[in-house]
Amino acid sequence: MSPCFFSIMGNLWHSVNLVMKESDIVVIVLDARFITETINHEIVRKINEQKKPYLFVVTKSDLKESIDKSKIPEPYVIVSSTERRGKSALRERLLIIAEKRYGRKCTVKVGILGYPNVGKSSVINMLKGRHSASTSIMSGHTRAEKFIRADNRILLMDTPGVIPYGENDQVKHVLIGTTDFTKVKHPETILEKLIERYPGVIEKHFGVTPDDSRSGTIEKIAMKKGLLRKGGLPDTDRAARMIIRLIQTGKLRIQ
Repeated sequence: MSPCFFSIMGNLWHSVNLVMKESDIVVIVLDARFITETINHEIVRKINEQKKPYLFVVTKSDLKESIDKSKIPEPYVIVSSTERRGKSALRERLLIIAEKRYGRKCTVKVGILGYPNVGKSSVINMLKGRHSASTSIMSGHTRAEKFIRADNRILLMDTPGVIPYGENDQVKHVLIGTTDFTKVKHPETILEKLIERYPGVIEKHFGVTPDDSRSGTIEKIAMKKGLLRKGGLPDTDRAARMIIRLIQTGKLRIQ
């Protein structure tokens, strides 16, 4: 990774560390589709070092038919900002945790942390009841920590999403949306690995038979969707990006 990358990540972690220090409670947002993959262990470690109370909030539950709750660390709340489910349960849980730890406070400061694009801003918008934190399907949309009053008791602290130091799992980052589909390098290679990881799922979605090679599967999908280059050859780059976009937006459910 380039020195510029570490400089940017260092600045982001400065914001995260500040929010952890100032928060009464830390919320760690997880993606219901990729619970294990979106547990930011660096954040968990830092919270435990500071002995701060925390709560896992599993969002995007509307994009997952069945959630394996055994994978979710305790304590947790499952929500869907799209369907407005879980707001009351989340607010009640936050106030209970705060009262047990600090007594009844006039204002409870809640830091919202997690990987990029897991749904942090959407959770804030759900608690607020109207759009207060801007949202985007493009990862890295939130640029600096913000303070947002959810109601007369809860003050929310938003931060940019961060990945753990040294984590360089490109397939994982594409899968969970940390790297959005427009910025993926070598999308065909990434997609081939996803096809290998989730055999038959992508082929079934597009109604193609699995090929002897994973690159052949991408070619079949490109041909079926009319994604062609000059000479009628399949445009596998466009096809791979199209498929990755569908995965990231939840329109293609791979698990």
